[in-house]
Amino acid sequence: MANVPVPASGAAPRPDKPMHPKGLYKAFAASLTGTALEWYDFAVYSAAAAVVFPIVFFPSSDPLTGTILAFSTYAVGYVSRPVGGIIFGRLGDRIGRKKVLVTTLMIIGVATVLIGVLPGYGSIGITAPIILVLLRFAQGVGVGGEWGGAVLLSSEYGDPHRRGFWASAAQVGPPAGNLMANGALAVLTLTLTEEQFISFGWRIAFLVSALLVGFGLWIRLKLEDTPIFKAIEAHGEQPNAPVREVFSKELRPLIAATLCRVGPDVLYALFTVFTLTYGIQALGYERSQVLTAVLIGSAFQLFMIPLAGAVSDRFNRRLVYGTAAVLGAVWTFIFFGILGGNNEPMLIIGIVLGLMAHSFMYGPQAAFIVEQFSPRLRSTGSSLAYTFAGVIGGAIAPLMFTLLLSQFGTWIPVAIYVAVAAAVTAVGLALGRDSNTVEDEDYRLLLEGSAAARRESADAESR
Repeated sequence: MANVPVPASGAAPRPDKPMHPKGLYKAFAASLTGTALEWYDFAVYSAAAAVVFPIVFFPSSDPLTGTILAFSTYAVGYVSRPVGGIIFGRLGDRIGRKKVLVTTLMIIGVATVLIGVLPGYGSIGITAPIILVLLRFAQGVGVGGEWGGAVLLSSEYGDPHRRGFWASAAQVGPPAGNLMANGALAVLTLTLTEEQFISFGWRIAFLVSALLVGFGLWIRLKLEDTPIFKAIEAHGEQPNAPVREVFSKELRPLIAATLCRVGPDVLYALFTVFTLTYGIQALGYERSQVLTAVLIGSAFQLFMIPLAGAVSDRFNRRLVYGTAAVLGAVWTFIFFGILGGNNEPMLIIGIVLGLMAHSFMYGPQAAFIVEQFSPRLRSTGSSLAYTFAGVIGGAIAPLMFTLLLSQFGTWIPVAIYVAVAAAVTAVGLALGRDSNTVEDEDYRLLLEGSAAARRESADAESR
């Protein structure tokens, strides 16, 4: 950490409590709501792209082409994420975490709501799918800047010795968002006919996201910026060119943080996306059976992810993360081996245990990535790592699974693909570094010192 003086005692004492204990819980909730909105949109958009969009926005095509075009708009949301990571990651280090998070939440929320009210092809012609693509691009830009800021918001408010737990707030977003989205879709499916769902019901699912946006903004606008950024700002240490600095000075941390995400992303895509297709088409399960298993696994993750983050605070974070990567790869082979036949209890157990392995990677992941970068470059580095890994990991994994299964006619290449992704994660962990809490504690002491100096100056003036 450059240009940060160490206290005269030579070591920064460990804080007994976070600097802003009241704001800490708000920061946790603010971090969670943004990523929950992101994954709510992820699940709702997936369902709409498969069932509704080919009819509403691409009706002039044949059904297959319409479906491909609909899913291409889904992919646009991934491609645009690095753009958001570069723009908002940089701004997070320049102007602050809070301002960026308010902006990204607004972008994601407004784009999602506008999709919900967007007229179809029958009303405005080719303009409809063009606007859909632009809105999806905007969502991706917002998401690209959301994760890095959300992780820093909760982790930099908390005790750096418990960073694994507090940073896991953003990681709870995927299971929370999936549960909310599938709950909303289930209610709409049960209360509406298929014609009503295609006509207007799907729009309700998008418009509901406004509630999450409103709640998230209410919390985020009440928060101050993180103590770490306030200390950086008070001493004028914001980087002038953070993206360039990350690539020139912290390239190894960037590579480590990017690679460590690949395995969890691929494993999550396997157990929450690919199992729906494989279980229904290859093994003959009912869609409701596979979906129920995924939802039960997601419900377990609501508790397992924070637990895994807390465990990584007690033990070596890289060891916990790496062990889970190995277990996830091994379990994938076992999972496919026991999945044959219509055995719903085994299906549920298999997915729950698979997502448990994912939780013990995903829970410590946010803290591990944050810890790779110096505090003044954390927003940029974390955002770049998140978006780059998303493109090479989660974005292409479902497609690769499908291609491998169709090409070889067996699940073995799919399991090997997951094992390779876990190996990539292991390389990232090996390149990374362990937690360094002194960096945060030094900045905390700087901020406390600045506040004390201001108080003394005010007292002197009053006298």
